[in-house]
Amino acid sequence: MVLTEFKDDVLTDQPEPIPAEVAMVMSALEAGTTSEHLESRRMRRFSYRTAGQIRLFRDGPTTPGRLLYTRDINRRGVGFVTAHRLPLGYGGVLQLADENGRTTDVHCTLLRCREAAPGWFEGSAVFNRDQPQFDR
Repeated sequence: MVLTEFKDDVLTDQPEPIPAEVAMVMSALEAGTTSEHLESRRMRRFSYRTAGQIRLFRDGPTTPGRLLYTRDINRRGVGFVTAHRLPLGYGGVLQLADENGRTTDVHCTLLRCREAAPGWFEGSAVFNRDQPQFDR
């Protein structure tokens, strides 16, 4: 598992745990997940907990990326938790660290972003191209 943090909007490889509040939201989401939901996915996702950021194409060049915390991932997409309500259907660049600690910029499209707890949103994004570095 890769844990990362941001300094001055730049992803670094300095370990930092997922904040307790985020871990609690993720735990509640996992407790509410049914086996039918997991079976309906075309490709299985694997647990992948790390900090990342997303910059939307609609944002201006000086708009900072929005911090998010990944929940699970596969070569085609990612599930996440964030403090930001993100607009569905918009594209952007997701900056993540892979399991080797290398930062990867992945073009993606937001599929879902809904309130999961007060002040926290659960969402998912599909990658515009397969990302085999996130396969298990």
